[in-house]
Amino acid sequence: MFTFPRSVWLLGWVSLATDAATEAIYPLLPFFLTQVLGAGAVSLGIVEGAAEAANSLLKILSGRAADRAARKRPIVLFGYSVSSFARPFIAITTSWMQVFAVRVLDRVGKGVRGAPRDALLAATATPQTRGAIFGFHRAMDNMGAVAGPLLATAFLFFYPGRYRTLFALTIIPGIASILLILLIREDPAPPITAPVALRTPHPAPALGRPFTLFMFVLTIFTLGNSTDAFLLLKLTDAAGSAKYVPLMWAALNFVKAIVSVVGGAWSDRIGRRFVIALGWLVYAVVYFGFAVTTSLAALVAWFMVYGFYFGFAEGTEKALIADLAPAESRGVAYGIYTAVQGIGALAASVLFGVLWNAFGAAVAFGVGAALALVATALLFIIVR
Repeated sequence: MFTFPRSVWLLGWVSLATDAATEAIYPLLPFFLTQVLGAGAVSLGIVEGAAEAANSLLKILSGRAADRAARKRPIVLFGYSVSSFARPFIAITTSWMQVFAVRVLDRVGKGVRGAPRDALLAATATPQTRGAIFGFHRAMDNMGAVAGPLLATAFLFFYPGRYRTLFALTIIPGIASILLILLIREDPAPPITAPVALRTPHPAPALGRPFTLFMFVLTIFTLGNSTDAFLLLKLTDAAGSAKYVPLMWAALNFVKAIVSVVGGAWSDRIGRRFVIALGWLVYAVVYFGFAVTTSLAALVAWFMVYGFYFGFAEGTEKALIADLAPAESRGVAYGIYTAVQGIGALAASVLFGVLWNAFGAAVAFGVGAALALVATALLFIIVR
């Protein structure tokens, strides 16, 4: 870890600062939308699902641009800047549609920066260190998601109900992340272009059958992977207040940070597929737990176990993409990967909200668990 290149550390601190800002807001959004602005479960699903879909679809375009650019850092800087300056505007929203607009703009910034940043990380890694580097980056990301909710909890302890002020203050870590990006040095690489006679308007990257099969299986999983806002909504309902929900979110992200390092290192030694499957199985078990549990103590326990899913699956999935995609197409590969996640998240979140309203939370969580189990089985059957 201490021998990682300087750019890996800087990108880690950038993610920590950005996630501190994002995650100070995110665990409070379900309460803010449903109790302050009067939105319902379907509206919550639309807001978060559409935000993630916009984020993921843009990663295809930004990934393609990154593959052809001599420098990726300017694209990364632009994406982080959009998010950092859009996010605090939640402080002045008065309807769920306004929150929708701000969240989509925030995720647009994430969509622009994500694939080029991952391509920068992949360029610094060897096949033997990819899992460790992506696991480290996820750990730094998750440590930011610990710091933000802890600071939010402390703020609300001293200033109860001052949600809008808290949202406005997220501009501070946002600016810090922009300044850190300016410290990253990137050696220019020649842009990848085809000879004039061979160029086509929309060249298709040769990503191969193994990558395509993994995307198919991931699609099944993401159809059951709705926004975490529904987990937070059930926790908020069980707790009777949103005051300490950021503290629960911080604890979850602490678990994610620790397990991400372990999961990434494991995937380098025992194989990506096994570690991803382990994470997806944890996801299925947790969603089943949320389907059958009503007590706050049990829900908090399941929520902590949920961190193992992220720790095993997130960084390892990205390392697997680097394994499957050729170096000249990794930006596009990461874009497709996140687009699959985002489109699935939109469909899953809207479906989850509809099921919650029509049949209750237990059925909605149960469907998510079942789809995760199907995807885990297919991962071993068709992905080699």
